[in-house]
Amino acid sequence: MTQTIAPRVRTLVLLLLAAACALLAGAGPASAHAALTGSDPREGAVVDKAPAQVSLTFSESVSMDDDSLRVLDPKGKRVDDGKPSGTGGTTYSVKLHAGLPDGTYTVTYQVVSADSHPVSGAYTFSVGAPSETSVTVSGQGAGGGFVGGLYGVGRYVSYAGFAVLVGGAAFVLACWPRGSGVRVVQRFVVSGWLSLTAATLLLLLLRGSYTGSGKVADVFDLGLLGEVLQTKAGAALVSRLLLLAAAALFIAVLFGAYDKREDEERRDLTFGLAVGGSVVAVGLAATWAMSEHASVGLQAGLAMPVDVVHLIAVATWLGGLTALLVALYRGPADTPVPALAVSRFSRVAFGSVIALVVTGTYQSWRQLGSWTAFTDTRYGQLLLVKIGLVAVLVGVAYFSRRWTAQLAEATPAVARSAAARRAEKGEKGAGKASGNASAKAGAKAGTKASGNAKVAEKESGTTKGSGTAKGSGTANGSGAAKGAGGSQRAAQLARQRTAVDAARQKRQRDADPNRFGLRRSVLAEAGIAVVLLVVTTVLTQTEPGRTEEEAKAVGTSSAGSSAPATGAVTLDMPFDTGSQNGKGVVRVELDPARVGVNDLHLYVERPDGTAFDIPEVKVALTQKAKDIGPLPVAPDHITTGHWSASGVQIPMAGDWEVAVTVRTSDIDQVTISKNTQIG
Repeated sequence: MTQTIAPRVRTLVLLLLAAACALLAGAGPASAHAALTGSDPREGAVVDKAPAQVSLTFSESVSMDDDSLRVLDPKGKRVDDGKPSGTGGTTYSVKLHAGLPDGTYTVTYQVVSADSHPVSGAYTFSVGAPSETSVTVSGQGAGGGFVGGLYGVGRYVSYAGFAVLVGGAAFVLACWPRGSGVRVVQRFVVSGWLSLTAATLLLLLLRGSYTGSGKVADVFDLGLLGEVLQTKAGAALVSRLLLLAAAALFIAVLFGAYDKREDEERRDLTFGLAVGGSVVAVGLAATWAMSEHASVGLQAGLAMPVDVVHLIAVATWLGGLTALLVALYRGPADTPVPALAVSRFSRVAFGSVIALVVTGTYQSWRQLGSWTAFTDTRYGQLLLVKIGLVAVLVGVAYFSRRWTAQLAEATPAVARSAAARRAEKGEKGAGKASGNASAKAGAKAGTKASGNAKVAEKESGTTKGSGTAKGSGTANGSGAAKGAGGSQRAAQLARQRTAVDAARQKRQRDADPNRFGLRRSVLAEAGIAVVLLVVTTVLTQTEPGRTEEEAKAVGTSSAGSSAPATGAVTLDMPFDTGSQNGKGVVRVELDPARVGVNDLHLYVERPDGTAFDIPEVKVALTQKAKDIGPLPVAPDHITTGHWSASGVQIPMAGDWEVAVTVRTSDIDQVTISKNTQIG
């Protein structure tokens, strides 16, 4: 039976590794979690005179150093004073040198968001008129390169180690106390502790370079490491290491004193281990909650404990499932996983799934904010994949519960059969022991008679007697040598019989159709769980859907728009009504392009740039994302080719469509439009 299982196991493992590698390869560097939502001057703007400073606004608080915000002239020379100043943690500005000449300037930024992820980007604006620039901005975002990839691996390993450590220990304490003495289970839990500890040390060393230059040499910069320790992410990693020291003590007691206790004493110690282990597990989970998504944004005070419950539920379910799989496939034949332990784990897993559904629903609402974000953002798409995997995993778990019930029903019969075999073996052993005792009694009597004869011969004092005694000694020595060889042979045969018995027990265990079905279903669960864990880790590195949608709504770029220093928006829109003299350009200026009252100016020019009048012109403003508008604007004719409207109300910031209807004759007209960011 085992020879048919092994190829299937290998095939499934290879498929799971391939799926995990595909997800890892597609993950890429960590996405920005704080989005740039505003800038002054705006991206692509052409201003009349050089501004005194450049300001950036982000969707959440960020941290900066002297090199985080830089402004470069067309030749690549830095023209800022290198001392960014912040207001409220979301808006930062840097002063520029006085008397800057005309040309195109490049603004670059690299900051660390409040959820510990690096954010970088660049854009240009022009003074006077656009010009050529020698500045090239690297396409590699913050957190990329070799250091970023290594940091990502450390994150994956840390999550996996946490799941193995917490889930494996919970499986032993809550489901299978006798498993604390099984070597493969011990190695499994210890490997989780080692993986999490090594990954945490690696993340701590890489952190400074990961959020900074990205250079490998900076990994060993002690000064940079000191700066990391003063950050929220660094404090979380150090706290995790301290908690792992407490976890090492927990593991030592679990697989030491706990394993050596009798059942009654073990029950008394279980409560203490459960309380201590729960405290350590909650502390470890909190090191993620306090430094990532849950610590920023809406309802952070509620989101962090919810995130802790979510992480522990994931670890209890997935880690316990993997521990069960290891015990089923690698456990010793004389200590099989009992049906009661599987049944207990089934109940624990069901409770974990309920916790995951409740906490996951809250997290989804918090991170997405709208139904459209499920399909319009990468975070939402990954979340849909995770929900699908959980649904499949629950379906496979249903079949595991059925196999568990059948295994529990079959266990009493198997136990009675095993007891009968042990009784029969005991009877044979008793008969064999009786025969051995008789043989030993006969040998003892013969030895005593031989000793009496030797005494008689010694008393006679004859030379022949002495020779006889010598010969007797030689015979006894040979017999002793043969006896020693026989003992070694007997020990070897005993080891062979033990190995044969163990193999027979393993065949009998594997031949049980109920246990075989359970092993297959648990293997399938574990495989899906591996992919689910990878997707979950990718989610933690992906910009939340709510943030991404906010960035789209109030982003800095708009097609064909530009803004002077006053904040006004200028849109040039060519038109052609198809009639004679029906071609020209409409220029719309909206000042100050902010929420509230604005002034609108509209200019109509021929292709050669001369102003001319047309019979009618109308303007309408629409924000399709919020289903606002169209809001009509009727400008008044001021002079040749110039119309104006004051008091134009714009109710909210966002991406607005400006539509202009141009009529050049009684029957010839056309409507043209462009989008622009307002607010």
